[in-house]
Amino acid sequence: MGNKGKVYIIGAGPGDPRLITLRGVECIREADVIIYDYLVSPEILLHADEKARRIYAGKQGGDHTLSQDQINRLLVEEGLKGNIVARLKGGDPFIFGRGGEEAEVLREAGIPFEVIPGVTSAVAVPAYAGIPLTHRDHTSSVAFVTGHEDPTKGKSDIDWKALAGIGTLVFLMGVKNLPSIAENLIRCGKPAETPAALIRRGTTPDQQTLTGTLADIAQKAAACRFAPPAILVVGGVVGLREEMNWFETKPLFGRGIVVTRPEAQAEELSELLWDRGARVIPFPVIRIAPPENWALLDRALDELETYSWIVFTSANGVFSFFGRLWERGRDVRDLKGIRIATIGPATAAAIEALGLRVDLVPEEFISEGVVRAFAAENLKGCRILLPRAAEARDIIPEGLAEMGAKVDIVTAYRTIRSDRNASEILPLLDEGKVDVITFTSPSTVTHFLGIMGPEFRLPSKVKIACIGPVTADAVRKAGLRVDILQERYTIPGLVDAIAAYFVKEGRG
Repeated sequence: MGNKGKVYIIGAGPGDPRLITLRGVECIREADVIIYDYLVSPEILLHADEKARRIYAGKQGGDHTLSQDQINRLLVEEGLKGNIVARLKGGDPFIFGRGGEEAEVLREAGIPFEVIPGVTSAVAVPAYAGIPLTHRDHTSSVAFVTGHEDPTKGKSDIDWKALAGIGTLVFLMGVKNLPSIAENLIRCGKPAETPAALIRRGTTPDQQTLTGTLADIAQKAAACRFAPPAILVVGGVVGLREEMNWFETKPLFGRGIVVTRPEAQAEELSELLWDRGARVIPFPVIRIAPPENWALLDRALDELETYSWIVFTSANGVFSFFGRLWERGRDVRDLKGIRIATIGPATAAAIEALGLRVDLVPEEFISEGVVRAFAAENLKGCRILLPRAAEARDIIPEGLAEMGAKVDIVTAYRTIRSDRNASEILPLLDEGKVDVITFTSPSTVTHFLGIMGPEFRLPSKVKIACIGPVTADAVRKAGLRVDILQERYTIPGLVDAIAAYFVKEGRG
């Protein structure tokens, strides 16, 4: 049957996609086939090669996409075909993850496999809820127990009397059997007043924590319809949550924030929002496309030595300009003697990443700021190249021309509407899961509203955050209000402003 492949049984972590191990990411990148479970974060799949096949094998509640036997057969089939398989399992594959069963099947079939341990939810979820499982002043013993087993059945494998004497107990998947779990522990000697906590969707911005005691936690859970997936923690360490609750107290915890930037430029904004506790909702409304023809830019590249300055107004302009320069068999050495100006630090960083120095960055990161920054320069007779988007304001070329410069405007790229659909985000808006929509340029405003359609009405609860006055003007011209406008016209400044807004407004 040809060369046998290899199966990596990978612990994908508890929910936060950044908690997967480096080795796990390496194996995902290598894989021809990805077989993943329900609790695996979608962001983790972004590490996979575009050509890798993705097979969903998850189960939610009692609904199984594939049975365990089917999953086992699938692993063997793909391995025998010679494929590299990444088997992604939530948490750690060997802690109530049935990874051991899959490894046995692969061994019997003679297929090489490797187990990549993961951060188990049994440890990570309590940590994100501010609950240390062991503590010198409270307990030095902890036990992990599956909550799936029916504790009332006659053949229970759970030794309730032994568990009652352990300091901290962590039950995975125990919501449905919560009353019986509490009853058995109390019956076997665990004090009824022992602190207890239920943690739902742990390590994600949707995390919910319910605290009580062994005596009342089941009643509290029923009253608020606390649904799985959740973890139960029982022990005195639960009382430390009030002083150690670091995750749920983040300024944007649980806030749904829509990111409208193109996917390629959204990483910094998304990461900063995630760090503040937000639930990031990617909804790229534009994509970057090449100009309809390269004639003007190509002519400028052929005449580079005649320019005194090049002014870049976006990182996209930088990428497009230098990409075309490279395609034409040239490189940064052709810019010798030419000075470079950028509209702000993000664009400057794109230039500096190429090993070039930036000669001028204005104090105010808008077109008017660029013009003012040139006031100290003698531009009379200078030729200036301005590679930019197809549609842009003429503040810079007009301002520099008034100073005596000859400005050549060339189209380096276009921003066009993405293929996203309003149906992707309307349900979230209707369910109240969106708190903020971010706009980082006038084009994101125009194309967002184009996608949503003429009948769209923004819910009053949803706030609009803009990266600067030009974008804010575009929002107002569209008939919408601007709720958040930061002083620093940068991505970090935008995130700071959003966080400050909700801190001021309160967490209600």
